Amino acid sequence: MGRELPKGEPGAPDVAIDGGDMPKLVVNGAALKCDQGAAPAKLVVLPTLRGDIDGEPLATVIDHVPMTNIPSFGVCRTQSNPQVAAATAAANGVLTPQPCVPVTPSPWTPGSTLADLQGNSLLTSDCKCTCQWAGQIEITEPGTTVDVES
Repeated sequence: MGRELPKGEPGAPDVAIDGGDMPKLVVNGAALKCDQGAAPAKLVVLPTLRGDIDGEPLATVIDHVPMTNIPSFGVCRTQSNPQVAAATAAANGVLTPQPCVPVTPSPWTPGSTLADLQGNSLLTSDCKCTCQWAGQIEITEPGTTVDVES
């Protein structure tokens, strides 16, 4: 297992650097991908009075707010999205992608079951977030090499 990070305050998560196949902690700027979007995006974690790694704020499962934490993925190509369905119908059935505006009403899942920050599970690289328009959002690059047991 990798080296332990110092536990600077009570309740700090047990983490290790480059410990193997465990999920990684996720920070501001992590790379995201939606299976219905056309372009990658970066997670935005607002700087608040919570933990960070190398100056980047740690993400939690509640960092799922559309256009605040989860930006656009360029264009959306699922007909579950009413804008795409309408544009496709107007084009006589030819799929017509439309601007992506994520709708993510639920937190990331599953989140760490062993580590939290201010009562919210830490976001780990194995988490997913579902868009209301059927897109599955995943973390492709967590922004850290810090492992955490989930």
